[in-house]
Amino acid sequence: MRLVPIAVLVALPVILPSPQRQAAPPKAAPAPKAAPAPRQESVVPFRAGETLTYDVGWSSFITAGTATITVVEKKASYGSTAYYIVAEGRPTAVLSKLYTLYYKADTLLDSYSLLPQRGSLYSEEGKRHRMKTTLFDHPSKKAHYEVQTATVVKKDVAIPSYTQDSLSALYVLRSIPLKSGDRFKMPVCDNGTTYQVEMTVGGVEPVQTPMGAIQATKVSPMIQGTPGTAPVRGLTLWVSNDARRLPVRLEAQLTVGKFTLVLSKAGA
Repeated sequence: MRLVPIAVLVALPVILPSPQRQAAPPKAAPAPKAAPAPRQESVVPFRAGETLTYDVGWSSFITAGTATITVVEKKASYGSTAYYIVAEGRPTAVLSKLYTLYYKADTLLDSYSLLPQRGSLYSEEGKRHRMKTTLFDHPSKKAHYEVQTATVVKKDVAIPSYTQDSLSALYVLRSIPLKSGDRFKMPVCDNGTTYQVEMTVGGVEPVQTPMGAIQATKVSPMIQGTPGTAPVRGLTLWVSNDARRLPVRLEAQLTVGKFTLVLSKAGA
């Protein structure tokens, strides 16, 4: 009968003794997953409290105004930690009588990734006031750009990996080891448009400042894109060749003339 072999097969484990008549060993517990390594903040040559003051020259004006860039604080921001950096520029008293100008740019630079979380530019040009804000979503490779005047204009912008804003780019550049002959690209989102900026590193040379002669590395950023669309041309920057890596001089050719910024004081 078919039931006999079936019954035998069922009974075999009981009838035939196993070699040692021991229970099967328990399964080994799965190895615990290793805890993710804690995030580490990027090493940078600046810190909260640093204030840099610049003399601003414009065309034939030896001193047309002053500018300051301050690392105001390092604080919790957008689920991470960020340096809050503010740059302000004003004309001299003489020029301010001709035309009212005031500019304030700021950025929240993530202390871990060295990517901007949010950047803005507020400007007063005569009676015209304008606020431009860019909110970065790096994982999605998008940025939300907004301009506020009498009305509000918004748009979303596609951005490549490691995109900076104009102010954060300066501080990230300070954090990169610069070697003569090096060339690298840095995407920068400015006024709702993303540009590829190619940095060419030159040699070390003395730069005259009110603080004395400072040995600095020359960097020539070239903004790539359609001719005539770049926000600035003829841009050159000198970064001090020491541990603080200070931007000691900047030259830029704009449509309204040539601007120079020369470091006059470095605090904290």
